[in-house]
Amino acid sequence: MAILIKGGYVKPVSGPDIPKGDVLVDHGKIVAVGAKVKAPSKCRTIDAQGLIVTPGLVEAHCHVGIHGEASRWEGNDINEFSNPVTPHLRAIDGFRPDDEGVAHALAAGVTTALVGPGSANVIGGTFAAVKLHGADVDSMVLRNPVAMKVAFGENPKGCYGQSGHKAPVTRMAVAGLLRETLFKARKYKADIAEAEKEGKPRPFDIQMEAMLPVIDGEIPLKAHAHRADDILTALRIADEFGVKITLDHCTDGALIVDRLAKEGRPCLVGPSFGSKTKQELAHKSFETAGILDKAGVDVCIITDAPVIPLEYLPLCAGLAVKAGMKEESAWRAITLNPARVAGIADRVGSLEPGKDADIVLFEGDPLREIAARPRLVMVDGRVVFTS
Repeated sequence: MAILIKGGYVKPVSGPDIPKGDVLVDHGKIVAVGAKVKAPSKCRTIDAQGLIVTPGLVEAHCHVGIHGEASRWEGNDINEFSNPVTPHLRAIDGFRPDDEGVAHALAAGVTTALVGPGSANVIGGTFAAVKLHGADVDSMVLRNPVAMKVAFGENPKGCYGQSGHKAPVTRMAVAGLLRETLFKARKYKADIAEAEKEGKPRPFDIQMEAMLPVIDGEIPLKAHAHRADDILTALRIADEFGVKITLDHCTDGALIVDRLAKEGRPCLVGPSFGSKTKQELAHKSFETAGILDKAGVDVCIITDAPVIPLEYLPLCAGLAVKAGMKEESAWRAITLNPARVAGIADRVGSLEPGKDADIVLFEGDPLREIAARPRLVMVDGRVVFTS
């Protein structure tokens, strides 16, 4: 049965707000959005008067469901400390749909998240885009793989160099290991082509197979980089090999804003809430997202959950607004921008006909009011949470 969400303050994100608008949903998809939508005779109506109607929120970088709530090593599956180069690992093989953090995020209006490995390894494995409602990860996957996690700076240095002098000990070694793997992947692709040309058996290397989508430009490197020099090293390597890249965390982004604007790579800013727990976070600030946005950079705001619980994604966007970011930019940073970065903007991130009916009805403005909360959350046209 079709559902008409009627009379709410509709925020499509992809276009102007509709102060008193309707959204028509049918067969799990958005059918129409407008000031007055004609609905079929047999239609369920949801009264949204006094509520803000938005697309489901999208998190661009987190570890929810992989680093379990209320657990230690038992539920922590984000970092494989046995080897600094593990591109063949996949987030979906460690994702637990019934983790408490997943349910809390969904109840807060976060309906899609990019989840993946942590930053212990130079190359950690692949991220996946998943809906946060479902009984098993295979039915929740929106796109897999969506990116290849790589890490620069203190984390890989600390996890390996500080424990027995195993590489990488230095930032030079971090870059060297990534370059070596990209060179190997490029040669592996050439070897496959040569074998096929000569009618010989195709070579097989599971790590190199995982790197082929990066070399072919199908998915980006997802670069954990806080410090300005690490950010620039990540860009240097991406340019050297002609691969796509996103700059995740980007703590020092405001220090090199002109260069980042010129490069035109997406910057995924955060987690910005909390104390500065290490040297790389010396310039951590909620101002960074707004500074980059004003310079024309495509910005996403991230929680890096469980660093910040994923349910507080809208709070982080609100704090960015408080620090100077334009409000509409902050909305895009937690909806349409991350959807575009992940290559899933045809499905989620805005209220547009043809997209998945992932919709949130907020009681209060979550970017302005600490007490704002969802009255209703819908995923694929099904109501999955009410309060």
